[in-house]
Amino acid sequence: MANGLTYRRATTTPVATKQLAATLAAHLRPNDVIALIGDLGAGKTQFVQGVADGLGVKAQVTSPTFNIQIDYNGGRLPLHHFDLYRLEQEEELDDIGFFDTIEDGGVSFLEWGDKFAEALPYSYLEIEILKDDDNPDGRVIYAHAYGESSRQLLFLWAKDSKSRLTKTTR
Repeated sequence: MANGLTYRRATTTPVATKQLAATLAAHLRPNDVIALIGDLGAGKTQFVQGVADGLGVKAQVTSPTFNIQIDYNGGRLPLHHFDLYRLEQEEELDDIGFFDTIEDGGVSFLEWGDKFAEALPYSYLEIEILKDDDNPDGRVIYAHAYGESSRQLLFLWAKDSKSRLTKTTR
């Protein structure tokens, strides 16, 4: 992560990770882009499930690994859930309508969001989810803002007492 505004939170269970994600949902605005980073099984899809709950999405959120993209409607904002793992070339983003989708008024969550970092919009929130070495169910989550609108989003999320995010100099 680059220098700038970064916050951290440790969670001890998958439920706690989803609850943290749900606190982000209250602050999301149309066209927000969230790049999710973490190893296989780190909890990227669980994080999106928590956001979906927070947005009021009733559908069951699943990993879009084989679909590349799944859209969820019925919440406060449309939720676009991408998994970029299987894409090989940045040009494939055009093939899946990526650029139009991230600007259609919904919120976009990109699993493996660092795979094509050059293609990300100027402003996005990067969330890195790491497994906690001391607790197999625990996670350490870092959030870093790129661009002014994502900086505002992260600041509001961190001010939310339910998020319990703490500033870090990672």
